[in-house]
Amino acid sequence: MALTPDATLGEAGEFGLISELVKIFEGDEHVLVGPGDDAAVLRIKHGHVVVSTDLVVEGRHFRRDWASAADVGHRAAAQNLSDINAMGGTARHLTIGLAAPADLPVAWALDFARGFAEECASVGATVVGGDLTRADQLVIAVTVLGQCTQAPVLRSGAQPGDVLALVGRQGWAAGGLAVLGRGFRSPRVLVEAYRRPEPPYAAGKQAAEAGATSLIDISDGLVAEAGHLAESSGVAIDVRTDAFAIPEPLQAVGAALGADPMQFILGGGDDHALLATFPDTAAVPGGWQVVGDVREGEGVTVDGAAYDGPTGWTHF
Repeated sequence: MALTPDATLGEAGEFGLISELVKIFEGDEHVLVGPGDDAAVLRIKHGHVVVSTDLVVEGRHFRRDWASAADVGHRAAAQNLSDINAMGGTARHLTIGLAAPADLPVAWALDFARGFAEECASVGATVVGGDLTRADQLVIAVTVLGQCTQAPVLRSGAQPGDVLALVGRQGWAAGGLAVLGRGFRSPRVLVEAYRRPEPPYAAGKQAAEAGATSLIDISDGLVAEAGHLAESSGVAIDVRTDAFAIPEPLQAVGAALGADPMQFILGGGDDHALLATFPDTAAVPGGWQVVGDVREGEGVTVDGAAYDGPTGWTHF
């Protein structure tokens, strides 16, 4: 039975929605069994399998009045694809779990799926399955499987004497979130950066091949992620603010809100830029920017001193 555009999930039923979702997600040569069976079956030719899982909860990670269903799909896919990127790998396949109220419009779920599929297609990844259930709150669970053709780059390999480098936009999504939180919709470029991040998907593998000693994506904040590298590696990291040029949109939002725009860069997440350490500046690939260094000790400093500003997103 064809679903009407204004049907709800309760009216469509689990299998009615699944039949529509399957049409959106196409397989690839590595998918032996895709959506519709008890489990997907995949073919891995060579290298390491890399797996990551994320939860996205309405009201905590997104609001439907701030982002369209397609935007939420792009965001949910991007944060998972970026986790594989942060290991020096390439994402291949994903599964989605959707728990939603019965009155959620089918149109919202299908638009979400289209946005999700579009983001996955940008890296050549495909959705191979998932699950649906009723819940009082909209919750999205995503698992991504990727492949590393070389040894994965971990958080724990940084050494004193390494340099710290960044690639990708940083602070833009945080600026957009600050704007939305005040009830505004401009600068539009920052709002769009929050709604649809643009992770540097090719840069993880590039860093691994260049000899990165540690690697992480910035989902929770630059200082926070640098702290993860420092703790995992047993080193100290210093971030230099003079390495950053503050883009005009962040300057404008800082002036409008009476905030230091550098806080968006140091504390902001959700852009999914990559932060890595390399043995020296000669090893840093093109497009990356050196923003600090690794030293003996522990913890993170900013310009050689303790940092007392916002450090990033906390989950509890």
